Amino acid sequence: MSLRSLFFCLFTVVNFCLPAAPRAQEVVVNTVTRPPFSMPLGGQDVGFTMDLMREVARRLGWELRVNRVESFAQMLEEVERGAADMAAANISITAGREAVMDFSQPIFESGLQIMLQADDVSEPSLLSALMSWDLFAAIGIAFVLLLVGGLLMWVFERSAQPYFDRPLREAWFPSFWWALNLVVNGGFEERVPRSFLGRIFGVLLVLSSLFIVSVFVAKITAAMTVEAINGSVNSVNDLYGKKVGTIQGSTAAGFLDRREIDYTGFPGLGDLLADFEAGNTRIVVFDAPVLDHYVRTNGEGLGIVTGRKFLTEYYGIIFPQGSPHVEPANRVLLEMQEDGTYETIYRKWFGSRS
Repeated sequence: MSLRSLFFCLFTVVNFCLPAAPRAQEVVVNTVTRPPFSMPLGGQDVGFTMDLMREVARRLGWELRVNRVESFAQMLEEVERGAADMAAANISITAGREAVMDFSQPIFESGLQIMLQADDVSEPSLLSALMSWDLFAAIGIAFVLLLVGGLLMWVFERSAQPYFDRPLREAWFPSFWWALNLVVNGGFEERVPRSFLGRIFGVLLVLSSLFIVSVFVAKITAAMTVEAINGSVNSVNDLYGKKVGTIQGSTAAGFLDRREIDYTGFPGLGDLLADFEAGNTRIVVFDAPVLDHYVRTNGEGLGIVTGRKFLTEYYGIIFPQGSPHVEPANRVLLEMQEDGTYETIYRKWFGSRS
């Protein structure tokens, strides 16, 4: 046997006897386009949840295969019947989903919010506020009260001090001016009422002036507030009777159903936002971070997110029931929380936490 043949035989035997290098376990993760959690960009699957999943897969030695589907319902349905190993996007943890599948620990705290057409939100205008009928009525009532108060003081004081000692046709404006100064400046020190009735009435005028000033301030503030929110929505209670849109089967749709608020359900986020951009849907109720991202990146000048978040909810990774991947994924997610990796990914997509 030649030396070359001997080396070949030894190589074959050694190669046969040594254990083969373990192959990475392939796991299929379903996702759907929901910026900023999951979205295609430059041929890559990017987003907060995608970054999180890649780090989980790296630490567990998984070979991650991302399967982007058309609808949220399809994403979950394939996981439920075992066609995918897991799903990740902005999946709210709910009792109904937990009953048929298994969730990881929460990976994101979210909530619902309202987005309006920018045209439906007007900025407060001082001129419009000053031209309101309510303010005109308040000014008229104040004028009458001050005029009447000044004339009554003229009646009480015309025989007690020279300032009021004049005929009615000459006294009405000085008397009105005296009452106005009493309300605005606290009165004239040299024209303190001298008669018994005048002093009592003067004290009443000073006390009532606090009320008059408060009414003026309240009327101006109220007029400007009404102007600012005219035609807009500030809370869930303002949604009734409005053109509201959301996504079918979402937690937002379930919330609106429970509140008996009429809405148009769309099959996907793209359809919903396209209808909003066309101006047909005037109000969108959906996940707050998704709406915030849309306004910042695509909808600036078109949509405005308003009001506080409501219906706090948590997102998780979802698995088929009894999946062996749940426990390892949870362990790694906890490690990422402890070593700061989660915070780094969070800041990349959402900035510092408020």
